[in-house]
Amino acid sequence: MAAIRYITNHIPKDTPQNRRPEYRMAPTTLTIHNTGNPTSSAAGERNWLTNPANLRQASFHIAVDELGAIECIPLNENAWHAGDGSGVNSGNRTSIGVEICESGNYAKTLDNAVELIAQMLKDRGWGVDRLRRHFDWSGKICPRLMYDDGKWTGWHTFKARVAAKLNEGKAEVSDMKIDKANVKVNGKDAKDGVIIDGSVYVPLRDISERIGATITWDNKAKLATITTKEAK
Repeated sequence: MAAIRYITNHIPKDTPQNRRPEYRMAPTTLTIHNTGNPTSSAAGERNWLTNPANLRQASFHIAVDELGAIECIPLNENAWHAGDGSGVNSGNRTSIGVEICESGNYAKTLDNAVELIAQMLKDRGWGVDRLRRHFDWSGKICPRLMYDDGKWTGWHTFKARVAAKLNEGKAEVSDMKIDKANVKVNGKDAKDGVIIDGSVYVPLRDISERIGATITWDNKAKLATITTKEAK
């Protein structure tokens, strides 16, 4: 995994509004947020936590932007980010809160967030099943830029990217015997197939086109449909 710039700049223990209450925490999940502020950076989010004009109690552990990440509260202490109270089993008391900034190059920010979260999961021996949305704790539409009118497309994509990063470089190990199969259609060579456990598998699109059939693919249903000329 590529390392991103990571700065530790903890807010003082006496920060107003009890933003760093120092409840000890053994985290079990990571909670992902968007900042809800399209103009602030990770440094700006960190500075807002100690700004006298800030009268809210809300806090978080890490902010990440296009430049890197800043840790604002120790990861073994709680922060007020999940919106579900102060109970010992609440997200506030069991989860590390990561704010994804919305300013600047958001695509680069997401790249950094994927790197950061994947590394945090790897360091803890966790998988993406340990990821949570702010929404999962309190029903708030957050991370809002992943919401997509309730389909949460961005969230599913984010988790998939983190999973891919976690699996990066892992070797595939298989005890199956795989051999090459030469394929001919109407006497002419087609793309090679493979033999796996005694069965021959061929490239479906190439074979279909060679016999004059059309093929369509429904990615959502994971369905391939072949239609011959006679069936049209």
